[in-house]
Amino acid sequence: MEIIKSSLCFISFAVLLLFNPMAEANKAHHHEFIIQATKVKRLCETHNSITVNGMFPGPQLVINNGDTLVVKVINRARYNVTIHWHGVRQMRTGWADGPEFVTQCPIRPGSSYTYRFTIQGQEGTLWWHAHSSWLRATVYGSLLVLPPVGSPYPFPTPHRNVPLLLGEWWDANPVDVLRESIRTGAAPNISDAYTINGQPGDLYKCSSQDTTIVPINVGETILLRVINSALNQPLFFTVANHKLTVVGADASYLKPFTTNVIVLGPGQTTDVLITGDQPPNRYYMAARAYQSAQNAPFGNTTTTAILQYKSAPCCSGAKPIMHLLPAYNDTNIVTRFSQSFRSLRKAEVPTELDENLFITIGLGLNNCPKNFRTRRCQGPSRTRFTASMNNVSFSLPSNYSLLQAHHHSIPGVFTTDFPAKPPVKFDYTGGNISQSLYQPDRGTKLYKLKYGSRVQIVLQDTGIVTPENHPIHLHGYDFYIVAEGFGNFDPKTDTAKFNIEDPPLRNTVGVPVNGWAVIRFVADNPGVWIMHCHLDAHISWGLAMAFLVENGKGLLEKIEEPPADLPVC
Repeated sequence: MEIIKSSLCFISFAVLLLFNPMAEANKAHHHEFIIQATKVKRLCETHNSITVNGMFPGPQLVINNGDTLVVKVINRARYNVTIHWHGVRQMRTGWADGPEFVTQCPIRPGSSYTYRFTIQGQEGTLWWHAHSSWLRATVYGSLLVLPPVGSPYPFPTPHRNVPLLLGEWWDANPVDVLRESIRTGAAPNISDAYTINGQPGDLYKCSSQDTTIVPINVGETILLRVINSALNQPLFFTVANHKLTVVGADASYLKPFTTNVIVLGPGQTTDVLITGDQPPNRYYMAARAYQSAQNAPFGNTTTTAILQYKSAPCCSGAKPIMHLLPAYNDTNIVTRFSQSFRSLRKAEVPTELDENLFITIGLGLNNCPKNFRTRRCQGPSRTRFTASMNNVSFSLPSNYSLLQAHHHSIPGVFTTDFPAKPPVKFDYTGGNISQSLYQPDRGTKLYKLKYGSRVQIVLQDTGIVTPENHPIHLHGYDFYIVAEGFGNFDPKTDTAKFNIEDPPLRNTVGVPVNGWAVIRFVADNPGVWIMHCHLDAHISWGLAMAFLVENGKGLLEKIEEPPADLPVC
């Protein structure tokens, strides 16, 4: 049976660790994750869902900045699996990063692998999730990184930490949903519900009884750690009649600002303070889609939790106070929100550059192969969906992981000729794009970076098939978002918009629909690091690339040796 974990359990555990003066500095935390099938009932139906330790969502991990995590993953499910520690820098420990066939081969059914890594210099909200097929639909959980023992937050200490994981639920096996999409070449079926901490909430059938409840006292301030763990949907989030003070994102602190609504792309986290300053009652906390791709199907439902004042009148039967959310396509609110982000302190942004890349991102349509029947080509006009960066649709190997092939100098697994700019320059966001650009090349092409390189990347959305807001996630690094805008990036005029004083430090950037974003970082972490769209439908179509960061000089600038239990392909 499914193990039910209430919000109160999440809160009390986080508070215990937060205020325990006996906690040890630089502690090693040992956990065991058992990947297994578990009966989970949602929307009136019961499914054998893949979970960790029978929990959905999975276990919450709470550590302090500087601590080490040792997590043994035992695979008792019928699928291959890996676990990715989303946003963790993994300094010199790339073998623990987790993306399947990038830094490791998958953990086969009946096998195990132990992830070992230290989180240093990061504080805030991270999370973990499966990085194989679509298992992360149910295999995910929060990773809270508190300040070092004895160190305060850079804002008033909250009474409680409350993780809120926004997710998607399919009334089907998510792995089968992906397999059907790959078989037909069509877009995958959309989810049947959004969830908060695994529960759809009051507005869905058979869901009211288990709606997530977040208790609060009058005058209390709690820290909501909001995580978008949905597979394919950016989401708006709000709390009825309450202001949200944003203080952090992606485990980096921000200059606080107040808003009524936040928006997160899949993979992103946002820390917000909320104070119990309203009349005691029950208030909806709600999330629904931000949809930027025109004419693309999406779930237009709303998931809810309840902020419940402990002194609120009991058992009246009245519905909680209703929320107000933006229109599904309100890009203006998304833009105002993202442009409010500023690092808390002056940022160490590289001002001189060694590498300056321009990378187009977008979808595509492959013509139906002659040997394929019509049912294998159910994309628009008898095509198959694809996606690419700089006209290269990324293909993962299957005999070795990329990091293994690099570390052991195994030939024939990848090449290092990913282009630094698109092979054809065109009006990227114009409405009349040549059909010849709809079919990208396919390959396993990496881009090589010298250790210590100062890197700038312009990420440019395109209108191929449809423009869309793409959440682009870079493994192994945080980066500064120095600018973003709409239309085609113009280096002659847009560089004047760059913020090199206090830009936000993030691991996932929402590239604006029909627009661009510019990021900068220093390549100080050797290994192979994938950069991909965090809309999982797009990953399967090839919207990714990878950097090969060479070792530097000396032991501390080289990746560690692979662990003895690293899975083999």
